[in-house]
Amino acid sequence: MEKENNTITPANTLEVGARIKLLRTNQKRTLQEVADSCGLSKSMISKIENDKTIPSVATLVKIAAVLGTSVSSLLEQEGWNKAIVTSRNTAIEKLVKTEKGYMIFPYASEYHDKKMQPFLFVARKGEVIPHQLSHEGEEFVFVVEGSMKMQIGDTEYVLKTGDSLYFNALQKHGIIPISNEVTYIDIFV
Repeated sequence: MEKENNTITPANTLEVGARIKLLRTNQKRTLQEVADSCGLSKSMISKIENDKTIPSVATLVKIAAVLGTSVSSLLEQEGWNKAIVTSRNTAIEKLVKTEKGYMIFPYASEYHDKKMQPFLFVARKGEVIPHQLSHEGEEFVFVVEGSMKMQIGDTEYVLKTGDSLYFNALQKHGIIPISNEVTYIDIFV
């Protein structure tokens, strides 16, 4: 089916049910809970989730509100992939140098509403400006290759290839490469 006058056609909404089901199950909510909150029947929510019926815009508005999202988010075609694959070459080619001197690549930036943000970091000796920062959340660091010093609060850790560190990111933290280049994965939650 084709789009006419920017209206939504069934071909564009076939995956809406799967998106609704994914949000509902991630929130550990039952069909009945969502149905009651929307003023719809359990059967209707099930039909929508299984793409047996295409909901009206008014129904989508109710469901989106109950699930804490927007209608446009439910209708997005991009970013709902079940898996995002990134080759090492792609990550290396798309590294961006920050003002602090290290390079970063955000993995899975197109994944919708993810719970964590994984980054590839590459830091070179003599290029990183010493600094410490803190922010909400937690971090997991895994050294892919090389070695670095990582300061967490008042404690300094030396991390080498294969080492990891998990910490509360409210503590001031920062890194300094020991080897000429260190490559590490940093996952923010």
